[in-house]
Amino acid sequence: MTTTQSHGATASSSAEGPVVRTTAGAVRGRREHGLAVFRGIPFAEPPVGPARFAAPRPARPWDGTREAYEFGPPPPQEPGLQARTGAVPATPRDDDWLTVNVWTPDPDPASARPVMVWIYGGAYKLGHAGSPGYDARHIARDGDLVVVTFNYRVGVEGFASLEGAPANRGLLDQVAALEWVRDNIAAFGGDPGQVTVMGESAGAGSVASLLAMPRAKGLFGRAVAQSVPGTYFSDALARDIGTALAAEAGLRPTAADLSTVDPRELTYAGLALGEKMVRYLDRWGQAAPTTTPFAPVVDGEVLPTTPWQALASGAARDIDLVAGHNRDEFRLFLALGGMTGRITDERATSALRLYAPGGEAGERAYRAAFPEATPAELYERVQTDWLFAIPTLRLAQAQRAGGGRVHYYELTYPAPGNGGTLGACHFLDVPLLFGNFKADLGALLFAGVDVPPEAEALSSRFRRSWTAFARTGDPGWPEYDDERRLVQVLDVEPTVTAFPQEASRRLWEGHGFEALPLAG
Repeated sequence: MTTTQSHGATASSSAEGPVVRTTAGAVRGRREHGLAVFRGIPFAEPPVGPARFAAPRPARPWDGTREAYEFGPPPPQEPGLQARTGAVPATPRDDDWLTVNVWTPDPDPASARPVMVWIYGGAYKLGHAGSPGYDARHIARDGDLVVVTFNYRVGVEGFASLEGAPANRGLLDQVAALEWVRDNIAAFGGDPGQVTVMGESAGAGSVASLLAMPRAKGLFGRAVAQSVPGTYFSDALARDIGTALAAEAGLRPTAADLSTVDPRELTYAGLALGEKMVRYLDRWGQAAPTTTPFAPVVDGEVLPTTPWQALASGAARDIDLVAGHNRDEFRLFLALGGMTGRITDERATSALRLYAPGGEAGERAYRAAFPEATPAELYERVQTDWLFAIPTLRLAQAQRAGGGRVHYYELTYPAPGNGGTLGACHFLDVPLLFGNFKADLGALLFAGVDVPPEAEALSSRFRRSWTAFARTGDPGWPEYDDERRLVQVLDVEPTVTAFPQEASRRLWEGHGFEALPLAG
């Protein structure tokens, strides 16, 4: 997949707003908060009609100057947090899902500022770069650099495994967006040779995938992975889930069949399957209770191996990495699922036997390692470890094993909303990084309180560390290694210490994360 190289890309200013000429045509942005901001620039053709379920194709050139004032519409996705409704928009331009947005201090090609590219999360089934929480003005302004966000296909359109379609179309969209950055960002004042990709949750899983993908080679030199999910599907599992998903719509699992259904309507097939996935426990194993029928697929081509295998073999040794997780990741999902205060010892036992390494032996090991833990604490701990904490740690260890550099962090600052009961839960790092505390899920994490000064201070520290890393490769704390295991703990009083979750680290020692298999 290639895009036209940038030759003579230029920028200019007018009373109406700055104008930049991209490889596809000129775009006009706006001056906001001391920045030039451009929204909704196509980086690929709308993936509809003959392009449905295909790899992304370069955007067609346009004449004149395109107004880049509004975010492009979200890709089709099920209703939910950070998602939009499934209603079908009325105008053809609503199919322009594959768009980029740029915040830049100065759209002057001579500026050559570092570039940070954000990849949103959302369980590979939700998300939109236009969500208020991803407004990047604080990062761009505080760090004096260029920030890019973009949409990529999620859910059925981006990740369902279908006959006649390439796997991991959402990841291919991300590669296409990074190719757009390579070819165009100099005209916006960015340095295409100094690009950092960053993402959280499924966005971090995407970052980890890009580190392992040959097609992404050379498109970025640094990466930040915040809470990497350990869920990658084997090809057999993905195809079996794709068959069940198509059956929800009364179709065969082929691109030709699914192309007959409007993509916005097809999102409800994914939603319906997610609600009944636990019925497939015997076939889908650990994937079944997640209610998420989508994940990157280790298909042997787009994604040749898992990120842990790829990094350990040296695939990303020339890329600087920051990786980390939040101490109480899974507590958010307990709250969102209405499970807070409802975890019995029976539920804890089931979770421990399903997720802890070793099954029943793993359950006993967890209970021995955390003898004072309540059933709810054990339930939360093992799922935090399995889903985010240990996979992220393993990514750091794999990067070291492959000869690369990595800095590790753990966020322990508790979300101040809801009486602090959510702790340092999943997603808390996002409002702290972007400084948009009350947007999206931040409205829950900071509910009922004014943003405290210590949160503002920690937010500024996040941005200083992340932007320093983008600029120099050093976020301000020592590298991680397997001897000292030094970690930056982010809290009211940040400290550097040995990996804080030592009991969990020991429980998972020697356990490898493979692509989730099809059981039978």
